[in-house]
Amino acid sequence: MIEGEDSAFVSFDEGDVCDFAPPRTGTEQALTSSISFITPSYRGDFSRSTLLFESMDKHARSYERHYVIVHDEDYALFAPYHRGRREILPASRFLPDWLHQMPAFIRWRGRRYMWSLKALPVFGWHTQQLVKIAAAATLPETRFCLVDSDNAFFRPFDVARLASDPTIPLYVEPKSVVDEKERHTHWVKVAHRVLGLAPPGFPADDYIGQIIVWDKATVQAMIRRIESATGQGWAQALCRAHSFSEYMIYGSFVMNDAEQKARHVVTSQSFCQAHWDLSNPDRKMVLGMMRQSLPHQVALCVQSFNATPLDTMRAAIADFAAEAGGGVEAMTGTHPA
Repeated sequence: MIEGEDSAFVSFDEGDVCDFAPPRTGTEQALTSSISFITPSYRGDFSRSTLLFESMDKHARSYERHYVIVHDEDYALFAPYHRGRREILPASRFLPDWLHQMPAFIRWRGRRYMWSLKALPVFGWHTQQLVKIAAAATLPETRFCLVDSDNAFFRPFDVARLASDPTIPLYVEPKSVVDEKERHTHWVKVAHRVLGLAPPGFPADDYIGQIIVWDKATVQAMIRRIESATGQGWAQALCRAHSFSEYMIYGSFVMNDAEQKARHVVTSQSFCQAHWDLSNPDRKMVLGMMRQSLPHQVALCVQSFNATPLDTMRAAIADFAAEAGGGVEAMTGTHPA
């Protein structure tokens, strides 16, 4: 239980955790800490989520569970994938009870909004960030890999080293937040404000990336800092800030707290090769991105606003596997038993 005004909504009943995860194989390393994946998703990213599920089942090793947290109204759609190490969880388990779903008939551009009497309305992207924080603070494991649903793994990813190493990797792009990046500069300012830090100078470090590792104890300490600095429950403080980045807040907290900074090791090596622009890469281009990836990059992210068909992604991943000597087995779009 996290102390503070909103503490009730982040409580977690361990009895709710499914108990049918398969045991680790003898080839998986013993862990000194436990580690799981967290993926927030929703109906609009359902197809992309299935590609993530398939690729994770094929390539990811040495983790406890993969928690997929979805809007309550989307739970039935995702429920068939609740098996093995994967758990589908409703977002309401991690959101405060004072945050209410906006009726569908007043949604703007189809966006899901939530409203309350404590803050301005927030939309789905905000609630996914709140869910990440609450889940990482309350789920049973001690560390988490946060991976969004528009990622797909194309190389083996053994997370044992992330759990067994006493230090936690903190992804940083040094001094990459400049005045021209208005959204990023705003997020840095918000992070400093809610943490009670002095206003930041620019250029500033950027902590946003794909497959980000968080430590549970650090998230809990971050929540306490937000509540102490703002005098509000942490979720209320973030909803009032309205536009924020969970990764900016975590990174800013770690780098400005001596104890937390000593527990983390800064790295600029991303686990993911990301495609951010508006072009829609074809099969050859997707394969080229994987060929150009660095050895430590195990996943590919083609942002969800791209129109590249998932069959194209699957085919390119199969091509890469064949080139790497992994055979020509293609992902079929079905979840393995």
